[in-house]
Amino acid sequence: MSAPILEIDVDPIWGDETDWEELTNRAAEAIARVVPELAHDNLLVSLVMADDEEVHALNKQWRAKDKPTNVLSFPMLSREEVLAAAANEAAPGMLGDLILAHGVCVREAAEKGATVEAHASHLVIHGLLHLAGYDHELGEAEAEEMEGLERKALALIGIADPYAITD
Repeated sequence: MSAPILEIDVDPIWGDETDWEELTNRAAEAIARVVPELAHDNLLVSLVMADDEEVHALNKQWRAKDKPTNVLSFPMLSREEVLAAAANEAAPGMLGDLILAHGVCVREAAEKGATVEAHASHLVIHGLLHLAGYDHELGEAEAEEMEGLERKALALIGIADPYAITD
């Protein structure tokens, strides 16, 4: 299965109990099975698993939001360029950068009753969709489309629906 190639940099704060490279590649392969334009190894993604301070600084600098967030996505290609790159397997391209915040990921996982590994997988899938041109902030229909794609990819790797309402 082809998927974007992830160049991964993991801050020591994430720990070494988990094989983060294997986990993130598995997430990338799952979303590539659901979203055909991501099913090409001609796309390169820089993935940084950072601490909250780094993500906070980037979020403030690039989005004018003075707080950390769970994942930042910095696409390098437009939606049209992603689709064109997918059509031409010989044309490699930098899809973009993803940066995950450790503390936010840990807190959100605890709030959702999920493992950090499951939530990090979800954030990688979510971020890759953003890099492919999907945007849940454009409206309810776009948000529902993105959530549906995330659910399908997560199910492929045995992770429960993160949007399910539980009592």
